Amino acid sequence: MKLKFVLSLLVTCVAFGGCGSSSGSGPPTESGGTPGSGGHESSGGSSGTGGKVGSGGAVGSGSGGASATGGSSASGGSSASGGSSASGGHAGSTGAAGMAASGGRGTMTGSGGRSGGAGRDGTTGSGGATGQAGTSGAGGASTGAGGSSDTVDCNAAFPSGGNTYTGTNINGMADGLNYGIWTSGSGGSITVFPSEHAFSATWNNSQDFLAHVGLDFNSSKAYTAYGTILAQYSEKKSGTGGGFSSIGMYGWMHSPCIEWYINEDSYNGLSARGNVTATIDGDTYYLTMQTTTGTGGANACEAGHTGGWTQLISTRKTARTCGTVTVSDHFAAWAKQGWSLGTLSSVHINVEVGGGSGTIQFPVANVTTTSK
Repeated sequence: MKLKFVLSLLVTCVAFGGCGSSSGSGPPTESGGTPGSGGHESSGGSSGTGGKVGSGGAVGSGSGGASATGGSSASGGSSASGGSSASGGHAGSTGAAGMAASGGRGTMTGSGGRSGGAGRDGTTGSGGATGQAGTSGAGGASTGAGGSSDTVDCNAAFPSGGNTYTGTNINGMADGLNYGIWTSGSGGSITVFPSEHAFSATWNNSQDFLAHVGLDFNSSKAYTAYGTILAQYSEKKSGTGGGFSSIGMYGWMHSPCIEWYINEDSYNGLSARGNVTATIDGDTYYLTMQTTTGTGGANACEAGHTGGWTQLISTRKTARTCGTVTVSDHFAAWAKQGWSLGTLSSVHINVEVGGGSGTIQFPVANVTTTSK
């Protein structure tokens, strides 16, 4: 009986124009941290396309034909869910490792947040000549689960104007972000903007030079109190970075005193190290914990701190110059190793060099949290 029914249906489809179908388509450690490298951005999940329009089938005499229902594509096709991109791909970030200057402090910066791929709406199925129109498939989610809808303009132009500050120890605020310079050498300059999240820095034969833009926290809270911490950046560098350099994310924690780095790029090339790894923002990071001593870095520890301090470092496997870094994911990866984390003091997009003569521009430089 089933065979007869199938054959009968096939004959009917042929006779009346075909049945409708659907388809889915360094940180300056005292010995110096080695740089990590950044990865390529992974694209979001592939967009799901709507199902094909069901052909309504030729109208039968008085009966509307077999396609009166609008074809099986009336449901919008299997891509009605938005396709696999609903989960969103992760954007990779770049890394660079700084080495330690004598008695100096190191920094690392990073970026590479997630941007979820957008699912495309399913196309509306049209009915047959006398059939009903197929319903359109529901669009996929515009961002991946847990991801951010923000994207980085890697081709952004560097803004004009701005305010330039020169010295060896500078701190201030511009457009809601903290900026600063720290150096144990001859100093350099930083340019910031009153209405742009961007900055540039220059140096010339500085012994150890750092310049940053980001957030300083005036409270004693763990990183978890700030929700998701994201940094977005793009950078263009020229010149040299001396004996070591780091471009990426950098900051401090207190009680215990921790200097932390996320290496995204470098003037000197990234060198992955260690056997402990974590996959964050779509690429592999090598995780390192070490201790260091000195005088310059200790100034950033909590009041009353004496002696050395701990450095926690993530070094990206493949370098990049633009992206989003989910900073809070690195903190969580370090905690997973059993490494003690203090209260969060600062999160900076940072450049650190150990000499040389160069310039770096960040047309995009922003740090955000989902909780205050």
